[in-house]
Amino acid sequence: MPFYVSPEQLMKDRADFARKGIARGRSVVVLAYDNGILFVAENPSRALHKVSEIYDRIAFAAVGKYNEFENLRVAGVRYADLRGYSYDRSDVTARGLANAYAQTLGTVFTQESKPYEVEIVVAEVGSTPASDQVYRLTYDGSVADEHGFVAMGGGAEQIEEGLTDRWQEGLHLSEALALAVELLGTDPAGGPARELAPEQLEVAVLDRHRPRRTFRRITGGLLERLLSSEDPTRDAPPADDVGDSARDSTTNPQTQRPEQDGHQA
Repeated sequence: MPFYVSPEQLMKDRADFARKGIARGRSVVVLAYDNGILFVAENPSRALHKVSEIYDRIAFAAVGKYNEFENLRVAGVRYADLRGYSYDRSDVTARGLANAYAQTLGTVFTQESKPYEVEIVVAEVGSTPASDQVYRLTYDGSVADEHGFVAMGGGAEQIEEGLTDRWQEGLHLSEALALAVELLGTDPAGGPARELAPEQLEVAVLDRHRPRRTFRRITGGLLERLLSSEDPTRDAPPADDVGDSARDSTTNPQTQRPEQDGHQA
């Protein structure tokens, strides 16, 4: 004989289930700095990324179950490519992408037997800090427009408290990175803080001064220099270091031009 469960209790149970799954994940911090938006995640994997590029000026960060937020990332890339091809590249915005994600997450939360155990951020860098857009989406499709910073995953409350006290506008990349790494190493239970090594971090930026494709991963020697208090490096150089970028402009179809191949359009 089937048991009756009230809608209120059903939604509460689903929300509790999703929150517990998200809380088990390692944290991700997204914060603004003087030249763009910084993403920092505790992620020792070099293949399973929590932070990824979606489009020219848009990036995606997530915590929770990898297979679930990877499906969302792929769907976002398809949405952006189709809209940019059908209309214009400027019509691909973080707000439109956040609305699409909100519909998907809300539908899964209310209609499927199990909600997605994910929390995501969609960020778009603008020409000025005032025009940057950062949207936080939770497991039930709720959308919040964030300003300055946001933290997700286990220990997010303690990290956001630290950011509230210490983050300020106009931080250089090295200062913002050091703050994020320090807060990621704090123990939510109040134990001693951990010191995170560069190989335990996944770091990327949306740099508003880069042409067209603003997304860039910060790895290797550049990451070590930015984290070192003894090194004067405060920002990422305009040109990618060898090995810091997955593809250069000559191999990326988004940045290719007919003139590069000696052909006229």
